[in-house]
Amino acid sequence: MPGFEIGYVPFNPDGWGPPESSTPVLPNHPVNVPFAPFSRSDKLGRIADWTRNFNQNRSNNSRNPADSVFDFTGDDSFGGIAADEDASFRLVDGKPPPRPKFGPKWRFQQHRNQLPQRRDEEVEARKREAERERARRDRLYHMNRSGGNAPRRESAAAKSSVDIQPEWNMLDQIPFSTFTKLSFSVQEPEDLLVCGALEFYDRSYDRITPKNERRLERFKNRNFFKVTTTDDPVIRRLANEDKATVFATDSILSTLMCAPRSVYSWDIVIQRVGNKLFFDKRDGSQLDLLSVHETSQEPLPEAKDDINSAYSLSVEAAYINQNFSQQVLVRDGNKVTFEEPNPFANEGEEVASVGYRYRRWKLDKDMDLVARCEVQSVVEANNKKSFLTLNALNEFDPKYSGVDWRQKLETQRGAVLATELKNNANKLAKWTAQALLASADMMKLGYVSRVHPRDHFNHVILAVVGYKPREFATQINLNTSNMWGIVKSIVDLCMKLNEGKYVLVKDPMKPQVRIYEVPADAFENDYVEEPLPEEEQVQPPAENVDGAEATPVTNDIEEKEVVAEA
Repeated sequence: MPGFEIGYVPFNPDGWGPPESSTPVLPNHPVNVPFAPFSRSDKLGRIADWTRNFNQNRSNNSRNPADSVFDFTGDDSFGGIAADEDASFRLVDGKPPPRPKFGPKWRFQQHRNQLPQRRDEEVEARKREAERERARRDRLYHMNRSGGNAPRRESAAAKSSVDIQPEWNMLDQIPFSTFTKLSFSVQEPEDLLVCGALEFYDRSYDRITPKNERRLERFKNRNFFKVTTTDDPVIRRLANEDKATVFATDSILSTLMCAPRSVYSWDIVIQRVGNKLFFDKRDGSQLDLLSVHETSQEPLPEAKDDINSAYSLSVEAAYINQNFSQQVLVRDGNKVTFEEPNPFANEGEEVASVGYRYRRWKLDKDMDLVARCEVQSVVEANNKKSFLTLNALNEFDPKYSGVDWRQKLETQRGAVLATELKNNANKLAKWTAQALLASADMMKLGYVSRVHPRDHFNHVILAVVGYKPREFATQINLNTSNMWGIVKSIVDLCMKLNEGKYVLVKDPMKPQVRIYEVPADAFENDYVEEPLPEEEQVQPPAENVDGAEATPVTNDIEEKEVVAEA
């Protein structure tokens, strides 16, 4: 029976493992076998690994490849094998996947917990809104990345309406937050004089719908006048007669009254002459135009020559309003005339239907305000004549508002008006304030749209809606006491100033206004009218009107631009 011989095991008095010796202590024991020390809690690994690729971690090329199977100096087998195996452990689900069920019952149960999604214009409008918001963020991102030395392109909303000169002295700065707290009540005004002539309103336009739309006509031969306060001969006459101490126009007063709703910059020239105060506008001021999408969150194109830029749309809106106010009249020669003819028209000149009411309000014991207010038409019912104001909202591209007038005007007219109140809050408030100042019995709002979104020459009338000014003011949250409180506070502030010329400027970036003291000859020679090149005109070329003066603004307002000379 063969026996089993136990070899000699040397004793190591200094610790675990074989003693350190250069000679083999066992027969057939290889020399220089490395020994990795370990503790009792460590797991033992391999003694030798012939499956390991020794070329991966070999740092010394002179080492014998045959000895690398015993080389564990770069290996974490003793401490890392268990950890690696635990980390790579995954619980495998052996259950087969559920078999798909087919049929109408399965399709119904699959979407039972989901709300039905509407694939209609509202969903598409939300998609377009998300795309526009993403494009806006990208545009702001690229604008912020532009270098400091590169000229930054300013949008129409970020530009001041007038160039602030270094010699101007800023006297005061008023935030809009103080305007919202003001309140002042005035008595009913009295008419000092009524001038001009009015044509009757054509009631057939109240029955227009998008299905029987009417083409917007062009009135090239009728002249429209946008005369400032001090250039008005009637106001000069009333000032010489000491009829009041403060003089203005309805467009200037409405701008002040609705200042907290404004976003774009505007300016009003104030002249203190003796104990009298005159509120004026500059020649070619933005007050002659109509803002479009001023209070909208969607930015308009910045290029001035773009048909959808803020400037092009304002000119187009003024062009639409002038033509609309004359088209909806009964042009049979029957007019309602007043005490005096149009004070701005030459004899034999064809003028637009307009009536000027010079009205006086009592602001204080020793302070009266006279303003020239306008009405555009008249209607007769039960032997009683009622005055009307005529204005038009214009749709230029449905993708900017998300509401297509041709589809929504008949079924959801309230939604269309709500969208316009959101995008054009300042313009609608100013129209309402002007109707209240003129004591108009009705304000007619027309909905005018382009024939095609890329055609800004041709338009159609889709609907005409009438509102009572006081009821409409309540609907849009326009407080008449607050309106007069703003006017009264600015008048009181200007009455404390010395004699001279001042300008009230709306800050283009912040909700506030500033008052500057300017030289007496400011704005007299700085702004001149020059014809635009043909390629920059934003309306169809109109026939030249001979004898047109600088004061009246004819229907070719779109072909002229106010150019500021530095």
